[in-house]
Amino acid sequence: MSSVTTEGIRVTVKPTFWPERSTPESHQYAFMYTVEIVNTGGEPAQLRSRHWIITDATGKVEEVRGDGVVGKQPRLAPGERFEYTSWAQLRTPFGSMRGAYTMERPDGRQFEARIGEFALTQPHSLH
Repeated sequence: MSSVTTEGIRVTVKPTFWPERSTPESHQYAFMYTVEIVNTGGEPAQLRSRHWIITDATGKVEEVRGDGVVGKQPRLAPGERFEYTSWAQLRTPFGSMRGAYTMERPDGRQFEARIGEFALTQPHSLH
């Protein structure tokens, strides 16, 4: 799990292994993660884009960029929250993810809300 606050935007991520979508014999390990974004600050902010950095156990890095999250660009007034669940796939039983959301204030000013690094781990894969 990770939780980081940047300019009043708190991003908390809770990952879990997804056995139903994983086939270890084919080196495919799926992980779900639930993200909660809370505006703890005093100004509205809208999520414009995402940037994920996904690293597997061999050190292979994959970067994912795109508009919004799950097809949405939520606008959060002070005190509001947005939650979604997505998933990622690795070729190793453990790895990590981190990244940032590009957020925009009503005046057009943009900033990066950090997504702290969190572990993706198949249960019992680390001894």
